[in-house]
Amino acid sequence: MEEISKPVENAIKEAIRLEINGRNFFNHAAEITHNELGKKMFEKLAAEEVRHIEVFSKLFTEILKEADWKKYVRDEELEGESALIEKLKERMKGAEGKSETQALSIGMELEENAIRFFQKAADEVDDPAAKEIFRNISEEEKFHYDLLQAQHDSLTNSGFWLDSAEFQMDGKY
Repeated sequence: MEEISKPVENAIKEAIRLEINGRNFFNHAAEITHNELGKKMFEKLAAEEVRHIEVFSKLFTEILKEADWKKYVRDEELEGESALIEKLKERMKGAEGKSETQALSIGMELEENAIRFFQKAADEVDDPAAKEIFRNISEEEKFHYDLLQAQHDSLTNSGFWLDSAEFQMDGKY
């Protein structure tokens, strides 16, 4: 077994926690969403979080050169619902009929946190494989954020993009 540096170990453990929390949240959002397309979107995001966990599992196995890497992440925080997910569920309950838009907003917050976390992890770890994986996952999280933003804009009728300039910004025309 190879030694794993503490920063890489901590980053992977936190990444797994983050993905488990994301999966739990998106599964909950799918349960409360009445729109079939919205439900499918949240289910797809939950599945993406599971795929990310699998990526981190492979990374841990690769770095440690052993399959029994789970001893590094056995920890009560990985079991059951996290305090974060319980807090987010409570926020959605208080949304009074707007739980779907609230779920999108919360999902966007989760993705923003994930983007920042993975960018920071990529900057801080020395292991090239971990660095590349963290950067790739960060890019996927950006895509998730954009998807949630587009859904939010569509649901709230707040997103409008011009495909060509219909006016001048300098006020001359």
